[in-house]
Amino acid sequence: MAPAPGPGPVPGIYEIATGTCELQSDKFNPNGWLLTINGVPSSHIDLADPERLDFEYMRWIASLVSSRWAVSERLRTLHLGGGACSLARSLAVTFPDARQVVVELDGKLAVLVREWFDLPRAPLMRIRVGEARAVTESLTDNSRDLIVRDVFAGSRTPLPLVTAEFTQHAKRVLAADGVYVVNCGDAPDLKVARKEAATISSVFENTVIIADPAMLKGRRYGNVVIAGSDAPLGDHPGLARELLGGGVPAHLWTGEQVRRFADGAAVLRDS
Repeated sequence: MAPAPGPGPVPGIYEIATGTCELQSDKFNPNGWLLTINGVPSSHIDLADPERLDFEYMRWIASLVSSRWAVSERLRTLHLGGGACSLARSLAVTFPDARQVVVELDGKLAVLVREWFDLPRAPLMRIRVGEARAVTESLTDNSRDLIVRDVFAGSRTPLPLVTAEFTQHAKRVLAADGVYVVNCGDAPDLKVARKEAATISSVFENTVIIADPAMLKGRRYGNVVIAGSDAPLGDHPGLARELLGGGVPAHLWTGEQVRRFADGAAVLRDS
């Protein structure tokens, strides 16, 4: 039987609209909690330190965002995929004037994470229950500065969220100098990441890739962060150094490195 939800996190397995989620305390961190959704690790929260991100790909995204905008800017952010809202919670501290919307498919999960964690309230952060593509298509032009796509069904992102047509919708919603960032989960063959890089490059003028060396060499399953923008991207002099200095050092690929990586890969289409 699932624990009764209440104020603050309580370990246990909970029924949600899309299956089950499990909340576990972090045995290495008295303030840490791990959220697993349908058997797949989804999010980690540190109740004492919102800016602590235990998932390395989230740290890479946070570094990219911090290299692109000043902390004083009122960053308009759309998160596609909610989980425990770890990244949105972190960015709310880094960018205190930001206005963030987190799109979460599972309404029951959205209620639980609001009960468990100290998430910022509207208008600083709103959780909108809905399907990520439908919500994106409903938004007005030039209404966001940053879109982060972190949506998974099992170990893969649903096909409607990886195509050129969807990426065009994301570009329409973004400001002219906005940034679209995706978390791509892939196998050692990197077929999915290459197609995603080709697709994002077909829509945006500039594309960057962030991943650890073992992943880029095809030695393991893992995450590849891919970002696109019509404005210069990844050119901050401290970004590559910061990525290399993390707990899991990562490489930053730009320009010709991205073109070589995506060379020959098919652009993903709705059809």
